[in-house]
Amino acid sequence: MCLLGVVYSLPTPIVRPPTIYASSNARKNSWLRAKINGEADPLLQAATSAASLRFQETHRPEPLFLDPYAGCLTDPTMQMDLKKYSHHYCLATKFIDDKLLRTVSHIDGLKQVVLLTDGMDTRPYRLNWPTSSIIFDISPERIFKKSAERLKGVGAKIPRSCMFLHIPLEFSNIQQSLHSKGFNGNRPSIWAMQGLSIKTLASFEEILLIVGSLAMNGSLFVGELPAWLAETEIGSKPSMEKWMEKIFMNNGFRVDLINYNEVARSMGKELALEDYKNILFVAEQLRFSDDQMETWRREFHRIEEDGDEEGFEEL
Repeated sequence: MCLLGVVYSLPTPIVRPPTIYASSNARKNSWLRAKINGEADPLLQAATSAASLRFQETHRPEPLFLDPYAGCLTDPTMQMDLKKYSHHYCLATKFIDDKLLRTVSHIDGLKQVVLLTDGMDTRPYRLNWPTSSIIFDISPERIFKKSAERLKGVGAKIPRSCMFLHIPLEFSNIQQSLHSKGFNGNRPSIWAMQGLSIKTLASFEEILLIVGSLAMNGSLFVGELPAWLAETEIGSKPSMEKWMEKIFMNNGFRVDLINYNEVARSMGKELALEDYKNILFVAEQLRFSDDQMETWRREFHRIEEDGDEEGFEEL
């Protein structure tokens, strides 16, 4: 059972004897060489790389988090690199984990969580979700199927008091798909994005439109997005902040950029000295969702009709 306020022990990590390796140069060819129709699948490679980072973090002396299932998603020939410094991706993973759990623990009743992922996100299995949590995963279908098979093979399970539903990223109408699976825009939700492949600015704006249409006023959207979307140099912080504020506010969100170094210090960690091309953010929905607006319109129409009937009776 998954009950609010009760701490559960994590499952024993799926362990294989790790090879400790210190040089980053030799890791270039260590990721899974996935093939689709004879060609490498970049989405599967990226998802596997992320799972490998989580696997390595889990085996560090003082890990930021434990992912007991990452091992079944990685390349068996991967060489471990247990450096002293934390990787930005792992730090962001911990930050998003904490934000998700803190937020859902303060939601009464049904707790709606929407994860926009690379298809290998293990959060539905490894986090201690409160009871009545319903978790939606939006990710590439082919990647999700591969990871679901492997996770099932090692016994990964969702808490019985919670629900996990997958929405293929390829669906033409994701909003309708979420509604058909029970998402309710009249209830609070939290959205998290990490690992989702974003190829154009237009595709990210489409994501913002979907979240903005479905998320109830006050709901949170947290995650990482590629820095190149800002169409500016990542070192130009004022310009990036201005761009972020503009694009999020245009879609009804107030956004805060989260500094990786400050997060690392708050956790007593040191970041790896490497160029990381992502932006960590937390945004709050300021508008009403489409469901809220429809509820308001129905109520307004009912009040108008009641008023007309009363006025007619008086005549």
